[in-house]
Amino acid sequence: MTLDPSKTTDWNDLAAQVLAGHRLTKEQGLAILQSPDEELLPLMHAAYTIRRRHFGNTVQLYFLMNAKSGLCPEDCTYCSQSKTSTAEIPKYNILSRDRLLDGARVAAERQSKTYCIVISARGPNEREMRAVEEIVPQIKAQYDLKICACLGLLSPEQAARLQAAGVDRVNHNVNTSAEFYSEICSTHTYQDRIDTLQAVRDAGMELCSGGIIGMGEADSDVVRMALELRDLAVESIPLNFLNPIDGTPLAGVSSLTPRYCLKTLAMFRFANPDRELRIAGGRELHLGSLQPLGLYAANSLFVGDYLTTKGQAPEADYRMIEELGFEITRNEEVAAGATAG
Repeated sequence: MTLDPSKTTDWNDLAAQVLAGHRLTKEQGLAILQSPDEELLPLMHAAYTIRRRHFGNTVQLYFLMNAKSGLCPEDCTYCSQSKTSTAEIPKYNILSRDRLLDGARVAAERQSKTYCIVISARGPNEREMRAVEEIVPQIKAQYDLKICACLGLLSPEQAARLQAAGVDRVNHNVNTSAEFYSEICSTHTYQDRIDTLQAVRDAGMELCSGGIIGMGEADSDVVRMALELRDLAVESIPLNFLNPIDGTPLAGVSSLTPRYCLKTLAMFRFANPDRELRIAGGRELHLGSLQPLGLYAANSLFVGDYLTTKGQAPEADYRMIEELGFEITRNEEVAAGATAG
């Protein structure tokens, strides 16, 4: 299929094909990202038809707990917690049981479906593994939350232990394309990340994996990432927009516009029609007043703060969701036939 971005109906036609089982091609992904701004609203409408088919007007909320901050030996250029960062951030080892349990309480109060336990590390040490193994059953029993663990690189044995402890999902972002990865990190490889995702899948847990837009990558890298995540069949895709934090190598990098961010969300929806798509870090900075439009492609948000940066007040998110006519849900089974197309 050849797209003519000057014609509004092309996006609707492409959405219909995707809903009928068509797999987005690289060329079509590039056409979405490079479409003229005057086509933005028709594009978002087409993305919404896909989102609505699979998720209705529901929104899933996630809550992040930075369970260990800083002290990371990796050199990821975007990260304020890396060994190369001079950003002024809190630095501490893994939080106590009481602190982690209190975070779960806040997550439940904020109507989150999933509590995300995150540590900064190449991978978890034995003390950190045991802390997660001990707290996860308590959180699930007390607050009935899904648990997503983000602990860095995992061995097959560590992945199996997390699954046995009750972890539902592991987050490990690919971050960008395989071709661009060496530009943002030298202390581990793209394949290391893929190996961790495979270990998680083999252990029987769901995959949460996404990326960061705006690190200097080309449009083709963004499309490759979207298609790679599709091929990996990840259940949940968090899409971040670079927050160029002072003290990191990418401080001062700013190439994003709200329109491009929305086109990226739309392209990821076309590429991954029935997967949870989450607007993650940087949405407040880069989408600004256009944040509500992002939910016409995405069906999930982080509520509250991120790892080392502030997020929008939860009340503002609740109001945005309500004013869109959408509803917060913790129901896992909202896909498939949620609406009549």
